[in-house]
Amino acid sequence: MTYRTASPMRQEREHRVAVLLFDRPSMFEMSVAIEVWGNDRTEQGVPYSELRLCSNEGPRLRGDNGFDLVLDHDLAALEWADTIVIPNGKRPTPTIDYEPAVVEGLRTAYARGARLISFCSGAFTLAATGLLDGRTATTHWTYMNQFRARHPSIALQPDVLYTGGDRLYTSAGTSAAIDLCLHLLREDWGADVANTVARRMVVPPHRDGGQAQYIEQPIPVCIDVEGDLRAVLQWVEGNLERQLTVDELARRAAMTPRTFARRFKAATGTTPLQWILHQRVVASQRMLEVSSMSVDEIAATVGFGSAAAMRQHFTKVVGSTPSAYRATFRHAA
Repeated sequence: MTYRTASPMRQEREHRVAVLLFDRPSMFEMSVAIEVWGNDRTEQGVPYSELRLCSNEGPRLRGDNGFDLVLDHDLAALEWADTIVIPNGKRPTPTIDYEPAVVEGLRTAYARGARLISFCSGAFTLAATGLLDGRTATTHWTYMNQFRARHPSIALQPDVLYTGGDRLYTSAGTSAAIDLCLHLLREDWGADVANTVARRMVVPPHRDGGQAQYIEQPIPVCIDVEGDLRAVLQWVEGNLERQLTVDELARRAAMTPRTFARRFKAATGTTPLQWILHQRVVASQRMLEVSSMSVDEIAATVGFGSAAAMRQHFTKVVGSTPSAYRATFRHAA
């Protein structure tokens, strides 16, 4: 099964993606990879990728939801791919094992320069290669104990959305796969491309910052809030340069400060000042990615007041200094 809906004007591929599946694959995680890399969005400025679903257990795989998948590709797709996605592994058990052809195929692909990423329990497959030994990784919270017992040489991080570097990436369950994919799009092709894909998927382009893997307790983006409160939050996003206080926001919402703080916490899961701080960090990330403004100028524009204050808060939230963040993402933009 090859997902290639290229426009007639497309002459060559930009990126090759192989999705490695096992029997009874996870439909959601598989679909994340298809949605991110399997659709032709060149008309929106997204570089073209070709995606192939492959398996050593095919060509027919059983699904858990009343249908089967028939695949066009076997493990030879691993030799072809620039990026290999492992949506989920075989159902994790204490005695789980993978065929030597799968393990060797992944090792060989990595050795020649391919990028390997796993979603959810796919971390077990990636760990079986030995490539994660001595590195950090994550997986779905329900598999943490099994993963630690089976792979004690891997530094498991239980409270993050994704981990990675050096062409090896792992993500936690379900929606964290989207976060990781958007992060990789930002690294490969810049913020505008990642934002375009995120808008098409109707998801935040970076829920918790450009390097969300370093945030242990993600600050949620407020999406479904009451009308009065939503209007205040929209006003804040356009006035970050101001010295904002809870009293001022409460007045705009026609509430007492105590009522405003209580309703704000119920709607967003965080305090007003924490939310404002997060919005300032997100705004500064965007400016670091696409503008030539200095850190001092950005700090003043988003309301941090000084470059020193921006560096302090930015580093705490993102896990990187503003200068290092700009060096990472400006090259792709």
